[in-house]
Amino acid sequence: AKALSARLGLPYTKVTCFADMDKTDVIGAILPVVSRESLEKMEPEEQKLLKALYESDGFQSAAEILMDVLGVSQEQAALRMKKLLKLAAENTEGEAVEYRFYPSEIVRAYQKGYILEIQEPTVIRDAAVLMALNSALELDGSINLPTEIIRRHPDFIAVITTNRNYAGCRPLNEALRDRIQHTEKMDLPPKEVMMERAAAKTGYRNREVLDVLAEIIIVLDKTARANAIKGVAGMRSFFYWADAVAAGASARESLYHKVIYKITTDSEEIRLLEEALTSQGLLASLEEVELEVKKNYG
Repeated sequence: AKALSARLGLPYTKVTCFADMDKTDVIGAILPVVSRESLEKMEPEEQKLLKALYESDGFQSAAEILMDVLGVSQEQAALRMKKLLKLAAENTEGEAVEYRFYPSEIVRAYQKGYILEIQEPTVIRDAAVLMALNSALELDGSINLPTEIIRRHPDFIAVITTNRNYAGCRPLNEALRDRIQHTEKMDLPPKEVMMERAAAKTGYRNREVLDVLAEIIIVLDKTARANAIKGVAGMRSFFYWADAVAAGASARESLYHKVIYKITTDSEEIRLLEEALTSQGLLASLEEVELEVKKNYG
């Protein structure tokens, strides 16, 4: 998604989905503007957050404002926003209330023509949440906001990224899937590409070592799939492992901490993975790598 953004010269932004995400996280939130007197009765942190929201120029989403003020994740900011909505509503009872709409990051991207990466939508418990995007993803689509109807910017691109077979993931909503114009199934790339990416990412360029590490990742990935082991041996594990070895860590020991224990901690499943590596002589190759690393750091 970032490469596409750079190639097309469009701003990039992202939304990371979470289990309790609801339609206010997709569309945005309507927040009552609390009077000065009511604001002063609140806790200092609530006052700080509400003031930050009221003083914003409308360019940032509400969640993004809270992320900046609190230094928290998107999910934590969304949960905090819900508490603020409830608190603000409780402190405006009996008053003439002014309301202000705060668009979500999705709406901002949609209206301004950004590339929007929607990460892990399949973890959302309520499948109806993303149905709000169904009409938005049409070429001539629109989104109904509480304040207006906005039309899709001609440059807007949504990139939906999700893992397969991860715990907590559900199938992508079929109506939403049907509106996707192009789909890629991304597995581990060829070994040469894995090595090139690891070298670029970590700065470690010992091809002999990277070759063994990459081959082990490939075998572990295939073995996990063949034995219905839920964990995944992927590029992130490869990068972390290569980086640890580059820093002088034991290749054999770090195999467990950087790769295998991320796949599984079940003793029987670990035994199956070890047997697969032994049968192909890869643990022996790892011992040779260990000697190579010790020479360089000895």
